[in-house]
Amino acid sequence: MNKDYVPNTENLIEVNQLKQYFPIKAGFGKTIPLKAVDGVSFSIKPGETLGLVGESGCGKTTVGRSLLRLYTPTDGDVFFDGQRVDAKSIAGMRKDMQMVFQDPYSSLNPRMTVEDIIGEPLDVHKLYDSKGDRRDKILELMSLVGLNAEHATRYAHEFSGGQRQRIGIARALATNPRFIVCDEAVSALDVSIQAQVINMFEELQEKLGVAYLFIAHDLLVVHHISDRIAVMYLGRVVEIADADELNNNPLHPYTQSLLSAVPYPDPKMAKERQRIILEGDVPSPLHMPTGCAFRTRCKYATEQCAMECPQLADRGDGHMVACWNK
Repeated sequence: MNKDYVPNTENLIEVNQLKQYFPIKAGFGKTIPLKAVDGVSFSIKPGETLGLVGESGCGKTTVGRSLLRLYTPTDGDVFFDGQRVDAKSIAGMRKDMQMVFQDPYSSLNPRMTVEDIIGEPLDVHKLYDSKGDRRDKILELMSLVGLNAEHATRYAHEFSGGQRQRIGIARALATNPRFIVCDEAVSALDVSIQAQVINMFEELQEKLGVAYLFIAHDLLVVHHISDRIAVMYLGRVVEIADADELNNNPLHPYTQSLLSAVPYPDPKMAKERQRIILEGDVPSPLHMPTGCAFRTRCKYATEQCAMECPQLADRGDGHMVACWNK
């Protein structure tokens, strides 16, 4: 934690050098740190969507959970509206910072009705005057996410995946938050349902002015919904840029490879695009290579890449890249 760090008051969320290490037993009473998140920095303005992409195991979900202190960060600073998020202050911020979890099947209590699931945040934060007021707010939230009033008395197992995710979104919106972490919020849904839920997120943002950290694998989905996109690789952010800029002009070799793998519906366009195949396997986060973590799979790697890890540097118009050769 850097006590001298001063956040930019224009940003709703500011993350500075966030680290999340998990101790892993290595035998004989020893532990070694698994560096799930290793010095991540970014900011999100009010009403903005920052997309966070990267392959499985790169630390995207851990960033979201550490940001909301569902995990206690190992090091680094997180600020919400200019105020430091720590063990004491988070209690007063919970109402304004919510999360939509990845798995709609395991994130809902099977013993509670939909009405009680959505109403639980209202109960915790005492956000209603009477039982009638509570029910009215729950029905309003259900209507907002496209659920019918008769669904209120049903249980989670009676719904499809898309409907369950809507219940999770309604629960996150119950406290009228200013910031929501959407952790793979559409990856478990059918493609047709994905489009509906993404459109709903955009409509809610227009209506309520809420900011999102949108974590996903699918670059097409992220490009559609995000104002800016951050790309993660093995616990570090390697590139951040405006969504269109990143899509049209990716600078980091890893981002270029990710974008080359995006399927395009136009056969002619797909044929012209050159697929960049990465060689080798993703290194273990327990035994990271020296210097740049991506160098073992990068065709541009030099001796400098092995000696020193590059920091994010501005290449113009807020396009930040962590690479010695770009």
